[in-house]
Amino acid sequence: MTVRRRNPAPFVALVAVFLAVTCSSAAFAVVGSKPKPKPKTKVVLLAGAWSGSYTGPVSGTFKIHWTQKGSTLTGSITLSSPPGSYGINGHVSGGTIQFGAVGAGATYTGSVSGTSMSGNWKSPIGGGKWSAHRS
Repeated sequence: MTVRRRNPAPFVALVAVFLAVTCSSAAFAVVGSKPKPKPKTKVVLLAGAWSGSYTGPVSGTFKIHWTQKGSTLTGSITLSSPPGSYGINGHVSGGTIQFGAVGAGATYTGSVSGTSMSGNWKSPIGGGKWSAHRS
């Protein structure tokens, strides 16, 4: 009895086509997929004059004049108590603000929404709350 062997060529060809289609689909999926872009943080425009008040171990009012370049803030703050005017530097990102008055030894953190902002302040004598609105 003669054993007849089948020709493996059609099977090999079928496997080759399957691998080619599978690999090209996988390669397309990798090449075709793009990483999701990071959402851009909206820069809040704060340049100009602001007025506000603060409470804590000392209380009073203040006036701020901001200049802004991108998210970087510079300017001056004038406090009613203890009275004085100081240079300030800060940063705004989305709805969050932080700035400091080095001469007064105070740092401020908070949130900004439209024409108002508020938050907390700290200094060597303690801390408290602050709020301000565009003048």
